[in-house]
Order: sequence, then structure tokens, then C-alpha cells
Amino acid sequence: MKKVRVFAAGLTAATLLTGSAQLWAHGDVTPQSVDVSGLEPLGEEWVEENPYRGNELAIKIGQSAYAQNCARCHGLDAISGGIAPDLRELPEGLEGDEWYAYRVINGATRNGVPYMPKMADFLSQEALWSIRSWLDTVAVE
Repeated sequence: MKKVRVFAAGLTAATLLTGSAQLWAHGDVTPQSVDVSGLEPLGEEWVEENPYRGNELAIKIGQSAYAQNCARCHGLDAISGGIAPDLRELPEGLEGDEWYAYRVINGATRNGVPYMPKMADFLSQEALWSIRSWLDTVAVE
């Protein structure tokens, strides 16, 4: 009888661990809305380069939006813990903007597992460019 209890406890633990794996997977987040009031509207067509670079309001909005939508995977203050890319190391200017836009529009999937959702499906480009504007302020060389 004792062996059956130990087996049952082990089976229960294994089931809980397997089921909780989804809790730790990237991309399993609910994006939070971002208030972009006061920013110039950008329209539906994605712009190629960050139109808010250096804009103080965009930077403030971006910092909050990052904390709500990105920090869970990319780390507090954009300091990655190693699983997701360290966004402080994005290239400056157009090169970094192109990579950033590609990733927020298309997300990231590895072996069929979403590591990052298509954030542009949930957040406006105003919100996403605001996040990029804030990331510029914490960039490292």
C-alpha cells in the first residue's frame, strides 16, 4: 500500500510539473493595452524607422509599456536573464529599427513553440515604437 501512495504522489508531481511547463514558456502572456494619448498617430501602414526617437512623451509611455508587456521575458529595465534577447543591445538607428519591427510584427517561434507573440497583433505601432524609443535610452555598447 505504501508503494502505491508513493507512486501516486510521484505521478501527481510529474503531472503538475508537465502541466506547469506552459506557465514558463515564452509567448504565453496577455498583452496589456497602452495609452498612447498625445503621440502623433502613425496610421495602419508600418513606418520603417522609429518616428518617436528622442520624444520624451514616447519614452515615458514606452517605459511603462515595456514593463507591462516585455519585462516578463526580456527582463526588468531590459536586462535579459539569458533566455530572451537583451534588448539593450539592439543596433542603433535604422538597422535596429528594422530588426525590432520585424520581430514585433512576426513574433518568434522555435520548433513550433511561440517564444514571443506577434505583438503588433495586440499593440499599436505607436505603442511599439514608444517601447523602442525607451529602449534607446537604456542601450549599451
